[in-house]
Amino acid sequence: MALVDVTLHTREDRLPQEISKFLSEADRRIEDFTEAARNHPIPAFVPSDFTAAYWALSAIDELSLSAGSLFCEWGSGFGVVTCLAAWMEFESYGIEIEPELVAEADALAREFDLPAEFVAANFVPSGAETLAVTPGEVAWLATEGADAYDELGMDVDDFDVIYAYPWPGEDDVLGHLFDQYAADGALLVTYNGIEDLRIRRKVRRRRSRR
Repeated sequence: MALVDVTLHTREDRLPQEISKFLSEADRRIEDFTEAARNHPIPAFVPSDFTAAYWALSAIDELSLSAGSLFCEWGSGFGVVTCLAAWMEFESYGIEIEPELVAEADALAREFDLPAEFVAANFVPSGAETLAVTPGEVAWLATEGADAYDELGMDVDDFDVIYAYPWPGEDDVLGHLFDQYAADGALLVTYNGIEDLRIRRKVRRRRSRR
């Protein structure tokens, strides 16, 4: 298999009023949570660019780029991107190893009556633990905890779109995990820093002609 980049020119219009209101509330909750946990911060919790994620998911939806409507966020944190996907009527699931963040994500989804489901578990598939380790790098990917797919009663290859915010050096690791376990045609959306949102599709490699 192989991952092929999808070129997508996302819009930069003014956000719909209801989305703007949702993101403002999410930002407020994240700020309050971060301040309250200042003395005991959760390792590796850094919010993504939610506006960029919204426009990317909106384009994927409007252009019918995904094979289906099942969405999963790897490392969902406060669940904001998972909620945005639910807003666009994706069947949305968020996987987060930290129970405190899962509780916050559940509360945010309930506040806006969004049908997003979150589990406190590990998104690295069982048996793929060695793939999640980057030699010589700081490893932020959790390889312990409950198996998210057992919790959800699903497999990685059930999802049509997977979103993640990798730490530096982890983008290739996540891409390898996705290539090994996702379904043919599925999309991997990763936010890699300011103005760097990448979309890749899993496709079959063509056999070379002899």
